[in-house]
Amino acid sequence: MAADPAAAAAASAAAAISAVMDWRSAPDARAAAFAYLESVKSGDVRALASTSFLLVQKDQASEIRLHGFKMLQHLVRLRWEELSAAERNEFANLTINLISDVVGPHEMWALKSQTAALVAEVVRREGVALWNTLLPSIVSLSNSGPIEAELVAMILRWLPEDITVHNEDLEGDRRRSLLRGLTESLPQILPLLYSLLEKHFVAALSEHSKQQIDLAKQHAGTVTSVLNAVNAYAEWAPVTDLAKHGLIHGCGSLLSYSDFRLHACEFFKVICQRKRPVDVAVAEYDAAICNIFQVLMNISQQFLTRSGMQPSSIDESEYEFATCVCETMVALGSSNMQCILADGARTFQFLKQMLEYYQHYKITLHFQSLLFWLVVLREPSKAKSVARVSGDNSTAGISASTGDLSTEKEKKGVSVFVTDEIYSTILDVSFKRMLKNSGTASSGLLELWSEELEGKSDFCNYRTKLLDLIKITASQRPVIAAASIVQRINVVFGDANQATKSPQDLDAMEGAQLGLEAVVSAIFDGSVDYGKTDVEMKSQLHKIFEGLLQQLLSLKWTEPNLAVIHGHYLDALGPFLRHYPDAVASVVNKLFELLTSLPITFQDPSNNSRLARLQICSSFIRISRAADKALLPHMKNIADTMAYLQGEGRLLRGEHNHLCEAFLVMASSAGIQQQQEVLAWLLEPLNKMWTQVEWQTAYLSDPTGLTNMFADSQFMWSIYHTVTFFEKALKRSGTKKSTTTPQAPTTTAAPGYLHPISSHLAWILPPLLRLLRCIHALWAEPFAQSQTREIKAAKSMTVAEQASLLGETGKLTKGQVAPADGLLEVQRDGESKENNIKNWLRGIRDSGYNVLGLAATLGEAFFRCAEASSVALALMENLQVMEFRHLRQLIHLVIIPFVKYCPADLWQVWLGSLLQPLFVHCQQALHYSWSSLLHEGRAKVPDSIGNLSGSELKAEVMEEKLLRDLTREVCSVLWALASPGLNSGLPSLEQLGPSNRMDSLKNLEYFASTSLTGFLMLHVGTALPALRISVEVFSWTDSDAVTKGLSVESNSIMSAELVGLCREIYVYLSDRDPAPRQVLLSLPHIKQEDLLAFDDSLSKTASPKEQKQHMRSLLLLATGNKLRALAAQKTTNVITNVTTRNRSSSAHHGIAEEDGQIGLATLSST
Repeated sequence: MAADPAAAAAASAAAAISAVMDWRSAPDARAAAFAYLESVKSGDVRALASTSFLLVQKDQASEIRLHGFKMLQHLVRLRWEELSAAERNEFANLTINLISDVVGPHEMWALKSQTAALVAEVVRREGVALWNTLLPSIVSLSNSGPIEAELVAMILRWLPEDITVHNEDLEGDRRRSLLRGLTESLPQILPLLYSLLEKHFVAALSEHSKQQIDLAKQHAGTVTSVLNAVNAYAEWAPVTDLAKHGLIHGCGSLLSYSDFRLHACEFFKVICQRKRPVDVAVAEYDAAICNIFQVLMNISQQFLTRSGMQPSSIDESEYEFATCVCETMVALGSSNMQCILADGARTFQFLKQMLEYYQHYKITLHFQSLLFWLVVLREPSKAKSVARVSGDNSTAGISASTGDLSTEKEKKGVSVFVTDEIYSTILDVSFKRMLKNSGTASSGLLELWSEELEGKSDFCNYRTKLLDLIKITASQRPVIAAASIVQRINVVFGDANQATKSPQDLDAMEGAQLGLEAVVSAIFDGSVDYGKTDVEMKSQLHKIFEGLLQQLLSLKWTEPNLAVIHGHYLDALGPFLRHYPDAVASVVNKLFELLTSLPITFQDPSNNSRLARLQICSSFIRISRAADKALLPHMKNIADTMAYLQGEGRLLRGEHNHLCEAFLVMASSAGIQQQQEVLAWLLEPLNKMWTQVEWQTAYLSDPTGLTNMFADSQFMWSIYHTVTFFEKALKRSGTKKSTTTPQAPTTTAAPGYLHPISSHLAWILPPLLRLLRCIHALWAEPFAQSQTREIKAAKSMTVAEQASLLGETGKLTKGQVAPADGLLEVQRDGESKENNIKNWLRGIRDSGYNVLGLAATLGEAFFRCAEASSVALALMENLQVMEFRHLRQLIHLVIIPFVKYCPADLWQVWLGSLLQPLFVHCQQALHYSWSSLLHEGRAKVPDSIGNLSGSELKAEVMEEKLLRDLTREVCSVLWALASPGLNSGLPSLEQLGPSNRMDSLKNLEYFASTSLTGFLMLHVGTALPALRISVEVFSWTDSDAVTKGLSVESNSIMSAELVGLCREIYVYLSDRDPAPRQVLLSLPHIKQEDLLAFDDSLSKTASPKEQKQHMRSLLLLATGNKLRALAAQKTTNVITNVTTRNRSSSAHHGIAEEDGQIGLATLSST
């Protein structure tokens, strides 16, 4: 009778699984079935075990059995400790007995994989004792036949999972115990794996030759499973052991067979990412690595020879394998080059092959080789790992094992083999590959970068790596690099007197300009002091670049696109001009000649001419920055020319702003005194206009006045350019300092230092705050209802903003491009008043927020000058009606800098008035929008999207993107508040200890003056909405959302930080205020006793890791395991995807004649 309830429960579970898996089930029925299965998993653990074991019986359907295995794995992974020792022992025995149920010839591969995963999971949980007991029977089982051997290989593959993959749920002692037990078993495991590999590979060949196809496929499946297992041990088993037991030789032999070569190559890739341990016999290790070098170089040479002689005979599968080989050689050469340096011939041959890969037609092979050369040629002090260079996260081992060679001596040893010819070839290929496959660009026989290239970074990142390599090469062989880039420029320029160029030519010219910039900066502005270069080399470099400069000065290009490129070539020579200032005057004159050669026209809808003029003015800024003091003698001449052109009406306001910015850059090289004088000279005319009471009274008294300004387009844009110049003045003046790292809460400037613009803030800020307040009020009722049609429409998104949210920025036409500073002068002919106002509103908001944020970085000078009440009124008064896109801007550009740079003694005055309304509103707005997204399938946001061509789907995607962007920005504020630099005075919870923690917390006021988190805790009205956001953000995940085509990373990335913040808020405030408990008790599935148990657990440990784990577990419990971000974090590194093969190209052995193909194909060498 006792079995009846278990059978009934299993029958109910089986029915629920069928309902969930059946696409014909009604949504409500599927949801109810899913809920039932979740209740079984979270219910009585013994009932879960008995039900699951019944579900995996052979008489059940395969999909039910698979789900049953997953339920058993869930129990072992998350609820194992709830079973008694006797029950765990019985569970282990039942699990081992399951092996016999899945060794039939017709069992699904997925069922065998799940069984193996379960056995391995139980062994990992029970430890070494069970493994030692199980090992003899495992070895015996492997001798029974190919199916049994495959299952044994699967078990061996999953056993070391917790060693090779970080699992937060596995304690250190258990991990060490597992590692010790498996290490002690290596003398049995590794020979077993080699024996299975050899035995079944030979058997597969034999059966195939006899036309016993089914048996051949079974043996081939076993070989593949053994290779997967071998790869799992290759990550951590001693390399010398792998060599001693024949696995390096065995896997090397399989590289010639198409069915196994990718898995075999993966074995070498894993080993090659490791470095020589300090406690290993050097000779044995080096011998093993040298063997790998030879194996890979042999197989590599075969491919390179065929590819060079018969490229058409290479198919995509061979290119895939060649990419894997090349990637493996990159790791090998980056980590273990010292092993072959003594063999000069082999070292040179290896470098020669890597150079051939760099020259290769296929972009994937070239890209892999690029990573190698970046590492090998980089100076020892700047050596980076391949993982950092590539941006790849394919394996954890690569970041710890690749990148720099073992010692500086060995790195120099490699450089001995890098000849001038190699340097020259690298430069030649790099310059040609600066282009992207855009439909117009072509580079002869090279396959150019394509956006469809899978698994690699975008083109900008790729080109950055190319430029890095060019810089490294130029710093080591400056004359070769200089000659190479000039030769490339001559090629792409072609006939320099040609008035127009094709798009293809323009692309090539832009690529060569970037190459020139890289070479010049590396030689004249790089890590090597040019002043210490020998005289002969200096003479050669001067001759080369002087000749290029004269060539550039003689050009007579007047077409806008060519003029822009011309200006960029001139400013690329900025670092050269620093060392050879005699040429500065001619360059300045040439830039003004280019500027005046282009007409000012407002009738051109494409803005080509005006955009070109603006770019040429930007060249002044870049040259000023690069040439340093070389431009100081020419400041008066530049100022006189500016005044002349402005008087003639031939210099627009935006262009004037750019030239003024260049002046600030020039002055920065002359010291603070010069900066103050230049800044006063530039700001004086603006002061007179900006501080006039008349325009402020007329236009800034209320929102109606602002709408009256919209009728005066010229004045409106004059205000815009004034604000943008304030922004430029803040960016370009003063000493350079980081604005990314939160500062200590004392001061942000050196004692006695006064920023040049500090004395001007008193007259700059008041009108700006009034202007921003009026702009914010345009969205407030009742004024929003009474606005004209043009103003209402102007408050919607620009086309550029829409494209950015949809990820379509590359698809904008020239007429839709976001307005650049300087193109916004007056309303252009044919432009609607709506767009004119829309562009102005966006520009003022961007620059106005930036002025406040940049001013905040001045620290005391800003916060003691500005009125906190005026700032809070301007920014917070209409917070409730702010659109998400604007709120995100406000947080990013203003609030976060305020948090980082506000002096501690002014936190109450400033942050107290800003953070409380901000957090309250954001918590409410985000909660509402996320709730609508998760429950109704669409995010409800306040943003006015405007006219949107296309389907409703686009609007939904944009709304969700707006919601996600704001959510992340709010989380950034929380991160800034908790950053170490702003909390130096706050003792950690573990420092306080569980016994005296609460007594210490009674003196929280003491910490509040030196810790921003402590200050926050004293203000419950601010801390509580922050806590609510921290808790709720875990449920705002992508997996629950109806993304409708928008894919964004999971919130689990930030979950660890947010759990920590929740922990600190709760522990600091729970005894001071009931609200933290109320927040947690408001969650749907929490009970009073759960919270009491949580408090008890916290009081018993001082470990922050354990406390965070308790907080995470409580949050999961309190939401019924629906905080998917936490669940994702908790289970990220446990066994996943055991129902599919590692390689998509592998046959799914065990599935009868799935595609009619023979598993081993022909088994011919390739």
